[in-house]
Parts: sequence; C-alpha cells; structure tokens
Amino acid sequence: MNCCNEKPIIGIYSGEKLCKNHFTEYFENKIFKTIRQFELLDKDENLGVALSGGKDSLTVLHILNKLSQQNPKIRVNAIAIDEGIAGYRDKTLETAKEFCEKNNIKFHVFSYKEEFGLTLDEMLKILDVKPCSICGIFRRYLLNKKSKELRFTKLATGHNLDDEAQSIMMNQMKNNLAASARLGPKTGLIENDKFVQRIKPLYFCTEKEVMTYAFTNGLLDDFNECPNAVHSFRAQVRDMLNEMENG
Repeated sequence: MNCCNEKPIIGIYSGEKLCKNHFTEYFENKIFKTIRQFELLDKDENLGVALSGGKDSLTVLHILNKLSQQNPKIRVNAIAIDEGIAGYRDKTLETAKEFCEKNNIKFHVFSYKEEFGLTLDEMLKILDVKPCSICGIFRRYLLNKKSKELRFTKLATGHNLDDEAQSIMMNQMKNNLAASARLGPKTGLIENDKFVQRIKPLYFCTEKEVMTYAFTNGLLDDFNECPNAVHSFRAQVRDMLNEMENG
C-alpha cells in the first residue's frame, strides 16, 4: 500500500511503500522516539558525533544537528579518526570536512600517525594480523581519549540495526555472550568516569533505511567501503545475515 499519490522510494517492514517526504518523516520520527524512549540526551549536552564521512555517521550528525538547532543547549561537534588508509580515508574525511563547513559544525580530526607514530597501512607492513583486529581497538581508544579531552558529555555513533544484529551474531559464534550485554542504544553496563557514554540514535534503523535517507536528502552521492572490510569476520557475518534475509 502506498502512503500517498507521490511515487514511493522505499518499502518498509510494515508493508507500506513511502514517498520521499513521508519516508523522511517516518525515519526522523523513529530516531527522535529512540532518543526520548532511551533517554539518550539530556537537556544540556556537549555532544560529540563520531564522523567517518560515510552514510551512517553523516546521517546521525545531520539529524542531531537539526535537533541542536531546535535546542541550542545541545551543542554538536564532529570528531574523526584518520587511520591512514591510502585512497580511502582521505576521500571520506574530505566529505566529512565539507559537510561540517557547510553546516557550521566544529570538526576535530586525530590521526594514528600523530598519536601512535604509524599509519594503519604502515602497521600492517610490520604486523601479521587482520586489519580490523587492531584498527578497531586503536580507533575506539582514540575516540574515547579525545572525547574526554574535548569534554564531550556523550559520543554518538552511527551504528544501525544491521550493525547490532551482526554484533550479536558474532558474539554468539565466538561464545562471548557477555559482550552482547553491553550492546543497546546506550553502550556499557555501568557508568565509568574513564569512558564517555556512547549512544546510538540509529539503533532501530535498518541499513537500507539509512542508505535511502542519506542519498535522498543529499548527504552524499557516493558509497565508499573500507578496503580492509572484506577481510573482517563482520563482513562474513553481514553477508550471511543478508542472504538469510533475502532468502
């Protein structure tokens, strides 16, 4: 069933097919409901948004910036990590920079090279490991460290529903059920002063919905995936889940 007389751009799980305007309203309302229901934001926040320049992070930054314009006490900043992946990260960082300049958002960039002395590409020439196994650790460490230094009250990430489903499945396969307990719209089991609270406003949004929103609202016009992603366990689980869903 179509939502109106306008041409539909996406079908959602309820079976309804939505046009651009009704889909945008549906998508944004779902995120605002998640923020309210799980109390992701207080009335006064110095909020950091982990920005890679991809569809998920641009989408969450765009929507949180709209929220900030309605409530000036929620101040939004973008923080990016330059791992040093030639031919990939430089392009996405340029997209992120352009978006922040256009929307007057403070943009902070920190790199592996400056913090650890080596880019990820240089590390991989020395270490015989899968790229994601070390990159994820260094990336999370830097995001938390710099968020503390910048005095962010919370750090928003662009993790969507597909990401969470993959994480749960990965934890099951690794027999690491305790890790799944830390998942959710708010990460972690307890608050700790050493860590900035992470929130996931896109928690109930599918990857398909995020992709549709990003492209139809002009947030980006190209899709880039990290060249190292194909070597990750997550990519295998993602492909398996996608096959199950499409089957």
